Amino acid sequence: MSDIVIADEQVQLVDSRNRPCGSASRAVMRRLGCWHRATYIVVFNAGGEVCVQQRTMIKETYPGGFDLAAGGVVGAGEAFLPAARRELEEELGIRGVPLRPAGELRFVEGSLRIFGALYGVSVDGPLRLQPEEVAAVRWMPPREALALERATPDTRLALQQMMTRLSV
Repeated sequence: MSDIVIADEQVQLVDSRNRPCGSASRAVMRRLGCWHRATYIVVFNAGGEVCVQQRTMIKETYPGGFDLAAGGVVGAGEAFLPAARRELEEELGIRGVPLRPAGELRFVEGSLRIFGALYGVSVDGPLRLQPEEVAAVRWMPPREALALERATPDTRLALQQMMTRLSV
């Protein structure tokens, strides 16, 4: 997907209580610091390791950083679960596996304001990486992943909440 298409993508806007209040392009949402929705899918393998994605250098936020969860913004009119399934397939080529709901999160940093839905999934098959977004992946124990200096702060929060829910 080109940068122009990504910037024009319509995302679901919400108010400070997570109630839908319209839509805007991704570019406008970022520029104005609007509340929006996103999905976070923590991907585990059978050994309990988490899939850590290295972001490409062309990502608009945290280029080259590490995502500790798959996911992304919820499109205009889209519900959380379909958005999570779409993002998981786009980024890692994972489809047809059950996603386990693991609660919600709220993330605020600077002008970034997100209401997120958190999911977990177990996968041991091959991954198909989205070249525009994912430069590489590696499997790591969750505590090591959380210690990564360049982990994106919203996915760090997602993994921390997942580990708390799992009591690990």
